[in-house]
Amino acid sequence: MTAHFNPRRLFAAATALGLSMLLAACLISPGKFSSSLDVRKDGRFSFSYTGEIYMLGLSKLAELGDRNKEPPVFEPSTCYKDDSMDERKCTKDELDQQKADWDTEQNRKSDKDKRDGEMAKAMFGGLDPTDPKAAQEFADRLSRQAGWKSVIYKGDGLYQVDFAISGRLDHDFNFPTIERFPMANSFVTLVRRADGSMRIDATGFGPSSTGGGMSNFAQLAAMGAAMDKAGKDGEGKDEKPVLPQMEGTFTFTTDAEILANNTDEGPITVTTGKKLEWKVTPRTTVAPTALIKLAN
Repeated sequence: MTAHFNPRRLFAAATALGLSMLLAACLISPGKFSSSLDVRKDGRFSFSYTGEIYMLGLSKLAELGDRNKEPPVFEPSTCYKDDSMDERKCTKDELDQQKADWDTEQNRKSDKDKRDGEMAKAMFGGLDPTDPKAAQEFADRLSRQAGWKSVIYKGDGLYQVDFAISGRLDHDFNFPTIERFPMANSFVTLVRRADGSMRIDATGFGPSSTGGGMSNFAQLAAMGAAMDKAGKDGEGKDEKPVLPQMEGTFTFTTDAEILANNTDEGPITVTTGKKLEWKVTPRTTVAPTALIKLAN
């Protein structure tokens, strides 16, 4: 009897699955930040975001791509006696069959990796996420877009950014908008309604269930990558994964009528009108939201 269970292969497969789920779940996440939004009732607005943005998938996929540069090596599975779980020497036919099965699996995996690579490139706007240079290329691309005053890559998927933009809300607004990225999740969205009202949703500053922070899949992928880095076959020191910690303040000011909001304190009177403020932490249970009435 031949046993095909291999813990190292199983863990590698689980890590790869977690990374693919990460791509499909939450591409970017706020870290420590300060963000403000001002909307005038005549439609003028200004928005800013200063602080950290994490793109964990880009960093971990680059590490995975680097590891995959080493060609895989066939490792025979253990053979056991038919009437017990005692190990025995595998026969030549058994080893030949194991090797043939392994070759078939490697060919299947190679084809799948190519398909996944093309899909990942499409999701990352043409960048190859397994290329270590992709992280800096992403920073350079953002820097060319309006509003991004500063984008500095700090390593391990972390960007320090300074974004500010002003304009008129004759259309919906979404932050961040990333050129050629079809699946970037939103931090803040402004949507105008036909009745003259406007809804503000900061889902990116809420719990993962509403699209904010890191999804559970992203956290599992990060933990798996850190465990893999700590050592293989029990070697190496334990290493705690460094996960993005969302923490900051989102401030909204307006001279328009505030129809609804989910702050604890409600509107506060300031010199420019009314102010709403949300403290965002990993314990935040709801995403900031408000509804205002613009002038006709």
